[in-house]
Amino acid sequence: MTNELFKEMDLSPSVLKAVAEMGFEEPSPIQAKTIPAILRGEDLIGQAQTGTGKTAAFGIPMVERLDHRSKRVQGLVLVPTRELAIQVAEEITKIGRHAGVKVVPIYGGQSYDRQIRALEHGAQIAIGTPGRVMDHIRKATLHLDNVKTMVLDEADEMLDMGFIEDVEFILQQVPEERQTLLFSATVPEPIARLARRYLKHPQHISISPERLTVPLTDQVYYEVREHEKLDALSRILDMEGAERTIIFCRTKKRVDELAEGLQARGYTAEAIHGDLNQVQRNRVMKRFREGGSEMLVATDVAARGLDIENVTHVVNYDLPQDPESYVHRIGRTGRAGRSGTAITLVTSREFRQVRQMERVLRVHMQRRPIPSPQDVAEKQREALKARLAEEVERGVLPEYQELVMSLAESYDSVDIAAAVIRLMVDKGREPQAEEFGETGAEPGMVRLFLNMGRADRIGPADVVRGLAEGSGISGSVLGLIDIYDRFTFVEMPHDVASKVLRSVTDIHIRGKSVNMEPARPRV
Repeated sequence: MTNELFKEMDLSPSVLKAVAEMGFEEPSPIQAKTIPAILRGEDLIGQAQTGTGKTAAFGIPMVERLDHRSKRVQGLVLVPTRELAIQVAEEITKIGRHAGVKVVPIYGGQSYDRQIRALEHGAQIAIGTPGRVMDHIRKATLHLDNVKTMVLDEADEMLDMGFIEDVEFILQQVPEERQTLLFSATVPEPIARLARRYLKHPQHISISPERLTVPLTDQVYYEVREHEKLDALSRILDMEGAERTIIFCRTKKRVDELAEGLQARGYTAEAIHGDLNQVQRNRVMKRFREGGSEMLVATDVAARGLDIENVTHVVNYDLPQDPESYVHRIGRTGRAGRSGTAITLVTSREFRQVRQMERVLRVHMQRRPIPSPQDVAEKQREALKARLAEEVERGVLPEYQELVMSLAESYDSVDIAAAVIRLMVDKGREPQAEEFGETGAEPGMVRLFLNMGRADRIGPADVVRGLAEGSGISGSVLGLIDIYDRFTFVEMPHDVASKVLRSVTDIHIRGKSVNMEPARPRV
């Protein structure tokens, strides 16, 4: 459900629906201050850093103020780089999806023909770099006589890159009766001069980031691909030996899916977000505080006001919306004189935002490589060695000593010890039917986790076919199949589940090998 603060802005149902689907639980500071002013038609200077949610701050009111019946360009956004043009275009497309808004990114490196076709088919908003926008103006393939709203995004970067003259040329091509919005992390004199010349009585809104106050927190980041995040997180958590961890996601849907994915991999994870009532919230927090669960997966809003001691790790599964959110998140570890670790998963497209956040907060995040399966296995071997050494120190029961001494008459003692360890490991790795435990399935069934989902373009038929062909079972015995974005749950009888897990190396779905594990019960 969309947050009441967005509803109070008197946004249209189509935009409210889009905002809810994008997972915004409440406006960020820059959004709360700028959206009402832009909706009133005021010119504006927004001084805010990258990653503060400013794209939605101008994108939401821009979509609201469009004449959706017209297919002419009514909104123009200038950005310094093609990467930012693509990013802004994607976000505004999401905001306008239910309103039928067409958005065209215009940048160098892409075919002119493709951009010209998109403009000819009709677009209400164009987002582009100054050089390519100028080219289209000169070719008469981009017409600006209907522009109502003009946005200069990252104005100081456009200044640094030498685009100011190009920006002025473009400003002179749009109607004088327009709304002009300027967003910039800093406002040096050339930008201030530009604002005085082209903006009319602008409102100046400045969002100052908080200073970081968690010096005992180690801050690290890992570069990941979006579809590999869950696998990477699992390895990182295993290597870190994380004990009490809070994991932050951007949306409620992501929280639910990640919590369930972690549960399926054997972690005791709980989800907490705005859709939980107070009784559910109290129950989740009680289990986490008392050690009944080791991980809490949360949205920023749901985590506010939580006072939890001895949090060893904070994980940014999704990059926070702004620097303030980052400060609030990582401040939940490293308290009361204890050290803590803040881990951030970063995709290649987010590096620019991370660097900006480091500059604003005056911190340095150490880059680490994602642990390999071999790294994790070595870590587990070391942990097993430590457990065995601890057990030896405690003293060994006589009956076990007698058993080993009896075997030692025929076998080498090192081989005996290795065989015992292998039995321990194999028992944990290949559960028999009676050892599955509670997996959240229907009575008599086992629920298995599969590391493929909608993002891999699979459907129920693909799952049934892959399991049947790879393990030799009949597809008719399979029960409920729940397919999520990144993973799937499949229910099947106990004996079938054992057979499937023994055959997992032979199972392929849409040509890809899979990983399958017993699921954990639903929370």
